[in-house]
Amino acid sequence: MTYHHGDLRRTLLAQTASAIAEDGVAKLSMRALAKRAGVSNAAPTYHFGDKAGLLTALAAEGFDLLAEAMSGFGDGGGAHSVGDRRDGAADAGGDEHGLVARGVAYVEFALACPSHFTVMFQPRLLREDDADLAAARQRAGAALSVSVAETRSGPDADFGVAAWSLVHGYATLVLSGAVEPEDALKQARAVAAHLVADGGGTV
Repeated sequence: MTYHHGDLRRTLLAQTASAIAEDGVAKLSMRALAKRAGVSNAAPTYHFGDKAGLLTALAAEGFDLLAEAMSGFGDGGGAHSVGDRRDGAADAGGDEHGLVARGVAYVEFALACPSHFTVMFQPRLLREDDADLAAARQRAGAALSVSVAETRSGPDADFGVAAWSLVHGYATLVLSGAVEPEDALKQARAVAAHLVADGGGTV
């Protein structure tokens, strides 16, 4: 099979996500990835260097997708979720409070892209000095920070960690099967709503 340069890189990342979903990160190898994608054993190494480079690229892609999923809320324009782009679903933002909408978008991203979510928050697997990863991580963090500032009338690091912990923890519980709601996004919305109760004064 013949690929253009950019297409092969995207294909390898997509196949990496599929392999992680099926077998986990530990069983992922560059050789198995090449076989899965139908390319030479040298192709993944050419694009990513090694497994750490591959996972770093997947994590950076994940942070970019997360930033996109959370962008646009709170400015009256709504935003398209991961599901919107993939499945043609309706807008998820509407007039909902920006922090709640971004919290739901965070959970939706995790459920739609579980392999990305798995590696994004495991620094030991990644090249932490990678510039693309750092930039993508900053964009995702900034998207959430905007709503924290709106809710708290200014930056509030502790509240930001609390907000992140709440939605990240909920997403992790759902992905692990520890929580099995009939409608995960509906429950995520109810969970995130606690962040803005009494104007964000209680968590």
